[in-house]
Amino acid sequence: MILSGRFGKPGTVLRAEAGARFKMSCLHVFDMDGTLLKGSACLEISRTVGVLGETLAIEDIWSRGEISDNEFWVRCLPLWKDLTDEQIDQAFTTSPWLKGVQSVFDDINSREEKSVVISQSPLFFVERLLAWGADFAYGALVTPGNSAGAEQLLTSRDKLNITDKLLSDLGLSYDNCIAYGDSMSDLELFKSLPKTVAVNAREPIRELARVCYEGTSMWNGYSAGRKLLETRADG
Repeated sequence: MILSGRFGKPGTVLRAEAGARFKMSCLHVFDMDGTLLKGSACLEISRTVGVLGETLAIEDIWSRGEISDNEFWVRCLPLWKDLTDEQIDQAFTTSPWLKGVQSVFDDINSREEKSVVISQSPLFFVERLLAWGADFAYGALVTPGNSAGAEQLLTSRDKLNITDKLLSDLGLSYDNCIAYGDSMSDLELFKSLPKTVAVNAREPIRELARVCYEGTSMWNGYSAGRKLLETRADG
């Protein structure tokens, strides 16, 4: 099921029926680029279609603050105008994921907990994590070859709004939620949630996080998060 603009800007894909309530004890909120995935989906897609150099140049001026997030997409999306589903699958499969991502989702599911991946990358890439066991997937509603409007993109505030709405739907509070992230797109989440794990993160995310993990295993980062939940349960 695809719901566009459910929270104003972002799109989402759910494995569960909209509006359903779940018997569970925790919501795990994951960033994707830089957290579950080394690098970014945009670079991996561009590598697959042979325009990596062009995308790196766009990313360079964007990282220096010379163009906006919207302008980044305006310049990047035309490079993917002939992108196929097969190429998206290839980019997803060959991306440098941290070790144990699927095992993390499997463990969450086995505990009757829920997981959501919220990313600024294209929804058509993020949604493939549903096949790995994620319960919800959110991303930018952009289309290869077309320009993007601000309403199609996803901000740090959107990430918090999405999390708030999911927690409300699931009957949970912030104490029943833990976020894993690495960059400024996770800033509002890390300011608001009491349980956060910085994964290979930069400042100020590291400074805000309850726990910091550096390494190549998402399972180890997730295990650090589980200790925060166990402390809550024991206390």
